[in-house]
Amino acid sequence: MQRKAYVPGVAVLLAAVLTACTGSGDDGTQDDPRPGEVTASASTAQPGRYDTLPEACGSIDDDTLEALLPGLKQLPDAEQREEASEGRATLTYDTDRKAGCRWKVESPTATDYLFVDFERVVSFDGAVSDDSKAQEVYGGKVEAADLPEPSPSTTAGDDEGDEGNGGEGDGDSSAAPSPSASPSGSSKSSKAPNKAPKSADSSVSSESSGSSTSSGSSGSSDASGSPSASATPASLQPRTLDDLGDEAFLDDALGTSRQRTVTVVFRTSNVIVTVEYEEQPATTTDVPDSEEMQDRARNLAELLAEAFDE
Repeated sequence: MQRKAYVPGVAVLLAAVLTACTGSGDDGTQDDPRPGEVTASASTAQPGRYDTLPEACGSIDDDTLEALLPGLKQLPDAEQREEASEGRATLTYDTDRKAGCRWKVESPTATDYLFVDFERVVSFDGAVSDDSKAQEVYGGKVEAADLPEPSPSTTAGDDEGDEGNGGEGDGDSSAAPSPSASPSGSSKSSKAPNKAPKSADSSVSSESSGSSTSSGSSGSSDASGSPSASATPASLQPRTLDDLGDEAFLDDALGTSRQRTVTVVFRTSNVIVTVEYEEQPATTTDVPDSEEMQDRARNLAELLAEAFDE
């Protein structure tokens, strides 16, 4: 019996369809994204380096905590020491975006407070990277800190006084501050030209020595109690920091009841870390030492920055 002629025709038709579907692959264009897809990919900003945060209350080792909170060792009960060392986590609804912890330890000479805060910044604008958004948030913190202008260097004033320009020597020394007086300066310095001696009040308590608190940051005394540029060394004034994270600053403020608060803030990629260290002396005649507290706060900030780099 003779075969039906339509079978070869169907085979030829199928071959033609397959050739039409796959024949354009030789020009190498089948894997190229659509024009719209290329535009979307090119305009999408890169995500930040970090997509989670560490547990804040567990981020500080025992030795560092004891250095920041001297009263820990003085607690008589082991259970009390353990509870005080654990700290209290701050309220947050998303620990991958915000995490913090607070400590408070009392001693016969002072009460110390420590606060550590981690903030992971996320940009919801596809054209703005997480890092760029974090830079914006950090800039707002710098502006809020209102860092002072660099103070005049004492050596510059002495040099001008020795030049023998008649009665103009004193005027020149106060009118020509040296830009090198502060190690790093601040881009927001023009906002607070009169805030340089934030801790200048410490000069009134130079007689109190031999305790865990000292006479302030400069070690000098001003009988009149009035702030002066020389009361606080430039190296201890609130300032930006060049060697911590991507960008950082330190603030140091002395309150009316002689409590001192040192704050260190730094940014690493899309995470902003805040360290706030405060000491309230038991008596108003004592003033916490600025240099000592700054060293402790900076040391903690450096340890946290290293942990983020690991």
